[in-house]
Amino acid sequence: QVQLVESGGGLVQEGGSLRLSCAASGSIFSIDVMGWYRQAPGKQRELVAKITSGGSTNLADSVKGRFTISRDNAKNTVYLQMNSLKPEDTAVYYCNLEGNSGRWVYRHLEVWGQGTLVTVSS
Repeated sequence: QVQLVESGGGLVQEGGSLRLSCAASGSIFSIDVMGWYRQAPGKQRELVAKITSGGSTNLADSVKGRFTISRDNAKNTVYLQMNSLKPEDTAVYYCNLEGNSGRWVYRHLEVWGQGTLVTVSS
């Protein structure tokens, strides 16, 4: 059983910054990828950024140069530093984890956080 606890969302003015945190807890053999997705009202959920346990990152074109994803493997925590926020960044941000729950045989595990609301005012 693995759970994700998110924090850091809130209301910020255009051009401001926020840092989201997501901590994983529970039993898991290994974590492959942690990332952030977002979903605006009436829109599809989209990938914002992801990072592997080894540090390889992938960011959406819309946030490159503004957002930074990082992780602390010892704490099983991923962060999303959001700078130069725009109104179009307004969405519910969801933390996502993909890993292996099997010690001897790979068993894919995917867990989602509860979501944290980010609102950017103009």
